Amino acid sequence: MFSKWSWLRQVVCSLLSIYSFGVSDVLQEPCGYITPESPVVSLESSFTAYCILRDYCSAFGYLRADKVIWRIHTEVVPKKHYSIINGTVSSVTFNDTSILASPLTCNVLITGNIEQTIYGIQVALGLSPDKPENLSCIVHQHKGKKNYSQTCTWEPGRYTFLDTNYTLKSRWPIKQFADCLGANNSCTSTKVVFFVNLEVWVEAKNALGVAESDRIVFDPIKQVKPLPPCNLSLNSGEFPRVLKLSWESLFDEVPLVLRFEIRYKIIDSINWIQVLLEDTETQRDSFFIQELRPNTKYVVQLRCVTSWGGHWSDWSKEAVGFTAEDRPSKGPDLWRKISPVHSPENWTLVLIWKELNPSDANGIILKYDVSILGKPPLHFQQQFYSLNTTQLTLNVENGTYEVRIKASNSVGESPASVLLIPATNSRAPVKNLTAFPKDGKLWVEWTVPKPDVNRYIIEWYEECDNLTCATDWQLESGTKNCTFLRGGIKPRKSYKISVYPLYSNGQGEERSIQAYLQEDAPAIGPTVRTAKVGKTDALIEWEPLSVEEQNGFIKYYNIIYKTATGNETVVFVDPSKTEYPLSSLSSDTLYMVQVAAYTKNGGKRGPAFTFTTKKFAEGEIEAIVVPVCLAILLFTLLSVLFCFNKRDSIKKHIWPNVPDPSKSVIAQWSPQTPSKHFHHSKDQMYPEGSFTDVSVVEIDKKSFSEQDPKPFYLLRKEKNASEGHSSGIGGSSCMSSPRQSVSDSDEGEPAQNTSSTVQYSTVVPNGYRDQIPSVQVFSRSESTQPLLDSEERPEDPPVLGSDNSTPRHRYFKQNCNNDDTVMDEPHLDGVKQISPINEEDAAGLQTLQMCSSGPDEHDVALAGAFHPSPEGLAAEFETLRTNAVTEDEVPKCYLPQTVKQGGYMPQ
Repeated sequence: MFSKWSWLRQVVCSLLSIYSFGVSDVLQEPCGYITPESPVVSLESSFTAYCILRDYCSAFGYLRADKVIWRIHTEVVPKKHYSIINGTVSSVTFNDTSILASPLTCNVLITGNIEQTIYGIQVALGLSPDKPENLSCIVHQHKGKKNYSQTCTWEPGRYTFLDTNYTLKSRWPIKQFADCLGANNSCTSTKVVFFVNLEVWVEAKNALGVAESDRIVFDPIKQVKPLPPCNLSLNSGEFPRVLKLSWESLFDEVPLVLRFEIRYKIIDSINWIQVLLEDTETQRDSFFIQELRPNTKYVVQLRCVTSWGGHWSDWSKEAVGFTAEDRPSKGPDLWRKISPVHSPENWTLVLIWKELNPSDANGIILKYDVSILGKPPLHFQQQFYSLNTTQLTLNVENGTYEVRIKASNSVGESPASVLLIPATNSRAPVKNLTAFPKDGKLWVEWTVPKPDVNRYIIEWYEECDNLTCATDWQLESGTKNCTFLRGGIKPRKSYKISVYPLYSNGQGEERSIQAYLQEDAPAIGPTVRTAKVGKTDALIEWEPLSVEEQNGFIKYYNIIYKTATGNETVVFVDPSKTEYPLSSLSSDTLYMVQVAAYTKNGGKRGPAFTFTTKKFAEGEIEAIVVPVCLAILLFTLLSVLFCFNKRDSIKKHIWPNVPDPSKSVIAQWSPQTPSKHFHHSKDQMYPEGSFTDVSVVEIDKKSFSEQDPKPFYLLRKEKNASEGHSSGIGGSSCMSSPRQSVSDSDEGEPAQNTSSTVQYSTVVPNGYRDQIPSVQVFSRSESTQPLLDSEERPEDPPVLGSDNSTPRHRYFKQNCNNDDTVMDEPHLDGVKQISPINEEDAAGLQTLQMCSSGPDEHDVALAGAFHPSPEGLAAEFETLRTNAVTEDEVPKCYLPQTVKQGGYMPQ
């Protein structure tokens, strides 16, 4: 739908289009026109417009109606709305006129299908006026004598979208008054005539029609709205509960009189109190307002109306006044606090009372008079105190007292308030005490214990941590069983509320309860820690939230714990608990735990805490270590006992008795006198310095192999067989190996030989410079010295004879029972002389040990040689020597010896 207010712009555009052919043609007759010209169209009816063309137009040539195009503003009207009346007339019809807009233009297609505007009109859309309703008139009084105006108002109805004129018409039965051309819904006339019946109506008119309102008839004097009374004043006089109100009236039309309406309130109140109308029906200029509060500030207003009816005046300006003082209407509310001092027999008694409300004080309180009287068996004389504070502290004896208090102002004193302070609270307490929030207040409700309760003391204080919280209280009538706390109660704060019933003969026990005016979620969550951590369990604990942090009653705790990669586990815990055991945990695992506290309005999680379970349970390590240690200890004890029982065998294997070389005796080397080789071991066979030289026989291995191969290979075989048992000097002895030696079974020395015994020998070389000894005799030594550096050296060449071809062999034979050794030395012609050695050097030589495991014929011969009789010693030794050097019968334990410098002979 096109805008109804843009018609001027559209008209200008149409005119410019129509007259666009040149300024010189502005007076030329148009090629057509539209009828009706500038119509006013109702939105509630259809509309048809006609475009009438000239047959021939000098500007465009011949025009035809079938070439006409209708446009609303710039939009083309659909062809279905067109009608061809004749060759030069085209019409367009709008059944829905709401789509109409200005301008509506008639356009023609000329040669070349060029569209040219022929004519345009401006269309006004609107509605006919509605009938005005609810016509009423009021006569206003203005300041000044007989200064009035009459204002009539009505309801015009719907908006017409057109210029509509409203005319107020009035007349007497015989006279017509001038019309009052008013605004849309009211009209004011300054010509007012009282005491006549005036007929009044309203006419509404626009381009689409005319409408009139219903006619009303009234007397203007009955429609007067007078001015409000002025110059109001309030005076209390000497009456504390009465105020006198005075005023002036501005309406004085005789015989009319005024009626008044009065309202008043306390200065800070929002509720007005209305004076009954029947009390102010008569004409007056003052009024007494009664039943007011003494010493109270009041506000008063006043308005008026004529006795014939009409309209109430506006309210007058406010008048403010005070009532006079009066004696207090009641005594102060009295209570006490008792605390023992030094002993239960003495009290610190604190008497406290509240200031009187202004409605009860009835003035300014100047002082309080307090009296206290002790009841028998106390011998406490009545005492009086006068003070201007609301508290009195006394040190008294434990007992029953009667306290009275009065408040005084400039007029008088109040009735006395009495409080009986018993030694014990022996009367019945209230029952079923509850507290709950309601309508933004904290209410307390209880069941009356007995019907003879005089009053109730409601005491409360805000619970706080580590602070001394102020206590507040209030006194309630004994007929009540429910009240709200009249102090400054805060939301999200916990209050401890106590109720004391007061009887005429004592006081009931207190009953207490905790309550919140408004709860909320806790401010913070609990801080958790571990009290004990095990392998698969942990005991966690947390500190309860302080009263300031709770913001409500804690309903329950939530414990949330999980591993780094596991799901959360939630446990609900009773609010009375401050610790909880976690079970079924994984060992040696990191856990994160939190505790959340919940009230009925929500919860809050505390900070996260991490802990790691132990790898071993408590006592598990001890269960493993203690048995192992006990087993080791038992094994050690058994080993010690075993070693103690086997100490001789152990000493024999670990700490053997090593022969001392310094005490060793070697048989004298004298082949001509073999009997010299056999001396008692304790005899000193060789005098000091008997060693003068040592011969070394060098044997050519090659020549030896060629000339006498059998003894060499036999010796090599015996040596190889004995190398596994060699243990140092004189090696090739099986007695030096870990295995048991032959000497272990020797009958001669059973306690001095072990498998690890290293035997030393002393070479006895007497006379070797003068002769070629055929036998060497070795004597076992008891030395405990360590072995000398004389290990067997296989790389040493054999000792050769003087011709460097025939090897010279030395054979030492050690019997397991004797230290005698037989040596075969058939030729000493080529012996090379070496430096002489003394007896100390000779003491370092070692003897061979017997390697043969069983006796043979040679062993038997040797046994006889080392145990001879005095008579046949020389013969047996000679036989032994002869048998020992036979090449075909080399003994198994005979090994070649090479004498080295220093007197040591490696084996």
